Amino acid sequence: MKRCPACDGCRHYRLADGRFKCRACGRRFSWTSAWDSVRLASATKHRLLALFVLGVPSYRQRFRRDASAQARERFYRLLRACCAQVEQLREPFEGAVECDETTFGGARKGKRGWGAAGKVIVFGLVKRNGRVKAMPIPVHDRVSIMREIEAHTREGALYYTDEWQAYATLKLRGEHVMIRKEKGKPVGRDHINGIEGFWSYAKNWLYPYRGVPRQYFHLYLAEVCYRFNQREQDLKPLLHKLLRQTSIQELRSTLVRKS
Repeated sequence: MKRCPACDGCRHYRLADGRFKCRACGRRFSWTSAWDSVRLASATKHRLLALFVLGVPSYRQRFRRDASAQARERFYRLLRACCAQVEQLREPFEGAVECDETTFGGARKGKRGWGAAGKVIVFGLVKRNGRVKAMPIPVHDRVSIMREIEAHTREGALYYTDEWQAYATLKLRGEHVMIRKEKGKPVGRDHINGIEGFWSYAKNWLYPYRGVPRQYFHLYLAEVCYRFNQREQDLKPLLHKLLRQTSIQELRSTLVRKS
């Protein structure tokens, strides 16, 4: 939906020069959808959208001549930015929530575990039998974890976590169930299989890309979250509508993650 960048109003009219004028504050502004910002033929964009939904990486289309590699990458980047915007606007979780953290990145020589070089640390939340949220965090510590929990969950939720001591203060926000494991399996009926299953889903989905640019990793992660949250629906009409209704100006702050 076209909204005024000054007052966020949606009542406007079109001017002769192609711009719009807000009826509430009188500001003139331009609006271009993410779909129209890509200067490719409509048939080419529809084909790229279909391949994106199927998960075909750009490098596997290198022998196609209807679009350059740079044009394909930019179109896919806009798609992922739209997914990221949808995931950012998702309401905080309440009820039973599973929390966990992991690392993404290829196998490298040297130290393993949380201190391994070249890895991206990701924190994730899964609402039981529902949706998922995942976001990169700068450091694997209590401050970073609690910041994300406070931003993406409501007080009074029921938290399921592992035995990491950083989760100890969760009992101040709601109920906290700590999952204890023996030989990698949970003891008792409580578990965090939902978020661990999502980690497997995400890493398997990203594996065919054979490496993801670090500055755009948050877009790839948002794409995986969007696919997981919409797994019961046909993505092609959803993404096409999303590109038509999202302004390219709104996506500029999402395209590159600030360090």
